[in-house]
Formats: sequence, structure tokens, C-alpha cells
Amino acid sequence: MIRVGIIGKTNTGKTTFFNAATLLSAEVSTYPFTTKQPNTGTAYVRTICVCRELGVKDEPRNSACIDGWRFIPVELVDLPGLIKGSWEGMGLGNRFLSVAAQADALIHVADASGSIDAEGRLTRPGLGNPILDVYDIEEEITMWFAKSIHKSLKTVMKRVESGAQLEEAVYRSLAGLRVKMDHVEKALARSGLEKPPKKWSEKDVMVFAREVRRLSKPTVIIANKMDIANASENYERMREEFRGSFVIPACSEAELALRRAEEKGFIRYVPGEEKFQVLDEAKLTKEQRWALNYVQERVLSRWVNTGVQFAINMCIFKLLNMNTVYPVEDAKRLSDHMGRILPDAFLIPYSADVKELAREIHTELAKTMLYAIDARTGLRLPTDYVLKDRDVVSIVAAARKK
Repeated sequence: MIRVGIIGKTNTGKTTFFNAATLLSAEVSTYPFTTKQPNTGTAYVRTICVCRELGVKDEPRNSACIDGWRFIPVELVDLPGLIKGSWEGMGLGNRFLSVAAQADALIHVADASGSIDAEGRLTRPGLGNPILDVYDIEEEITMWFAKSIHKSLKTVMKRVESGAQLEEAVYRSLAGLRVKMDHVEKALARSGLEKPPKKWSEKDVMVFAREVRRLSKPTVIIANKMDIANASENYERMREEFRGSFVIPACSEAELALRRAEEKGFIRYVPGEEKFQVLDEAKLTKEQRWALNYVQERVLSRWVNTGVQFAINMCIFKLLNMNTVYPVEDAKRLSDHMGRILPDAFLIPYSADVKELAREIHTELAKTMLYAIDARTGLRLPTDYVLKDRDVVSIVAAARKK
């Protein structure tokens, strides 16, 4: 399953974002380092389900379909807040960074209202600087990567001297950080590092660390608490400062309120929607009516949506370039062996072929597969056919000899 880590300073709303996305009740507090252990839960990426296009009533098994939207699970990890010096072990830094290194992508939550100081303590809105907060956290992660690279340089040098290619030697040393070969190749090229590792300077290591971190841990920046004063101005500043990144306005508190109200049956709300519907006004207390009006006026009317679902979608589809495919057993009925229509939806890289999809479903299926069938056209697809977004395919395999 794809893993997304939530990073940021204390009190930026990381855990609220996590709770809103997963509806798990992780502890929320203004006390520094409330999150002492990573909270792990399941969030969902949202995409238009092919059931609409194909005119069928689906029966999802590994995902959910709500009003024609398919929600596919991803793993979400809320990590302890960082402070300056975390890469050296300050606070809970080492524990945090070792988990962050295992993520496929990161969601960096910043307090756009400027309500926290440099150490992550609550202050008056406007006194904090979310731009500097983002830079602080990014630098900590880069320093952690540089530290890991420094530790492995001797091993890398030995492998190169033994005849290994530089890219291969570096890749093997960083594999524990969920770094891929193409990340290493691109980072080396962008850093201009063709010389042997024994000639790398401190500056070379830092430049390479910054590049390989950016490639292996692509990041969405969340401008959180957009309902509070000063947030709009800071958001515009953040967009300009980080114009090479996705900066998304969000209000995690509003999303959490809507999700909990929907869970209790007070409203009809589909995550990521621009609106909600009150089901029975009489069941709401005065405080609940006020809260829903606040969400409508201060968040949805201004920013279209709360930003939480949008951020997860951006992470999966824009940063990681994932496609959604629907494997079925019966290409004509669009079903599995139990007769369930469009039971599964898989997230796969944009360059993945049919063989890789088979491997994702089951290793044995990949070993015995012969070809695939495009359920829409009935055409036979070779094993190296590169799958497209929203493909519906049936994989045909040879019977295993006993």
C-alpha cells in the first residue's frame, strides 16, 4: 500500500489533518510532542469510478464507491513534530525521521495563520512565520539524508573501487530510505556528481542529499487553518515563495467536523465535496448549527473545499503519478469469480504494465499469466502493455501443473 507521511512543526494541525482523513481519534493537544509515536491509519484517495461510464452497479471489495466516486485506501502516518536539530536527535527527531524516510510522499502541514512561534509553541495569530517554518522542516529532512549519505560513503567507495557503477553503489546504500534507482540517477545528474565518492566535498553531499530527498519524498505543502485571521495573506506569500511546489489551502478542523457530523447521521457529506446537506435540522443543537454555519461561511464559501481530500489526491495522482486500474476475472461481466462487479481498484505507477499489475495482485499470477484482455474492447493485451488510467482488464493465466 502507498504510504504518505504527515510532517510539520508541533501545533500546525498535523494530527487534526490525520484524524480528518482517517477518522481515528489520535490525541490532539497544544502540549509539545503530544504525538510521541507515529499514528498510522487508512485514508482514501478519490477518483471517478468507471461504474458511471460503464453503466453498472459495482460491488467494491478493496475500496468503496460513494455517489460514483471510488475511494481507494492508502496508508497515512502522522509523525511527531520536528524542531531545529531533530536530525541530530533533538526532541524525537531520530524516531521521526526514520519513519518519514519510509514514506512514498509527504504532506507538510504548516500553520498559515502564523499562530505558532519558531519552536512550535502557540502564539497570537500573525506573529509566526509559516514560510520559515516550512524551510526549517525541509532543512531537517535534508540534513537527515546528508547524515545517512555520510555514514554510507565508505561503503559506497569500496563498492565503486570493486567495480560497481556509482549509481548502483549509491542506490544500494540508500535502499533503506525507500529511494529508487531512478531517484539516484537523476539526483546524481542534477548535482553534477560524476567524480568518485572519495572526492565528494561537504557541499557535494548536501547538494546530492537535497536532490535525492526531493525526488524520493515528493511533498505537498498544506497551508492549514485558513479560517483564521492572517491566513489568506500568508497563503499568498507561501504560494509565491514555494511556486515550484503544490501549496494547498486547507482547514483540517472543518473537515474533521464535517466527517464526524456525517458519521453521526447529521449531514450528508462526501469527502472532497464542495457542499454538505443537513438531513434533519431539528436534531442539531445550537452549537452544532453554529459550527456547520461557520464551516460553510469561513471555509467552503471561500476556499471551495476543506483541502484535506484534495491534498491526498494531489499526493497520489500528481506527485506519485499513479493511475487507477480495475482488474476483473470475467471481462464480459466485469466481475470476479464470486460475481461481484468491479470489485477491486488498484493504484499503480503511470509506467506500469500488465505484468506489474499481475504481480501486485499475486506473485503466482505474475508467474503464470499469458496475456490480458481489455474489458471495454475485448482486445488481447500483451504482458508488456503499459496500462492507462481507468483501464479495466482481465488477466489470463495458464493452469498450474500439480
